[in-house]
Amino acid sequence: MSEIPLGQAPPETVLPEPPPEAEQALADAMSAAEVQAALASVAGRWPRYLAAWAALSEQSEDPVTAYAFARTGYHRGLDALRAAGWRGSGYVRWRYPTNRGFLRSLDALRRRAGELGEVEEEERCALFLRQLDPDWDRAEHP
Repeated sequence: MSEIPLGQAPPETVLPEPPPEAEQALADAMSAAEVQAALASVAGRWPRYLAAWAALSEQSEDPVTAYAFARTGYHRGLDALRAAGWRGSGYVRWRYPTNRGFLRSLDALRRRAGELGEVEEEERCALFLRQLDPDWDRAEHP
């Protein structure tokens, strides 16, 4: 992240609302008999819907597959942040529900990297989370 001039508060970026039908489809998928397949359907229909990628990673039992889902959500999230005006610095806080899909994807990437023994990636993601939201360690998140 780039440096913020002294005396200036870092900007905050809030991602736009996802389509309501995507949110409903995700809620339905979480209670489906075949959760993973239902989540994959949601991500396939709305590939920019970050919460779907985060949920796929969180629900996956295979660490490599879960890592891939998390990485997809993370990179899709960076694209979304840039489109929302983020320029590589400033806050992306958990307190804004629309940011949570990205932050969950980044946190899933951190966890899954650790499971795969990618310690540097795990540490980089943990630092990035705290840079994006200084309250990350105290935030209520899954």
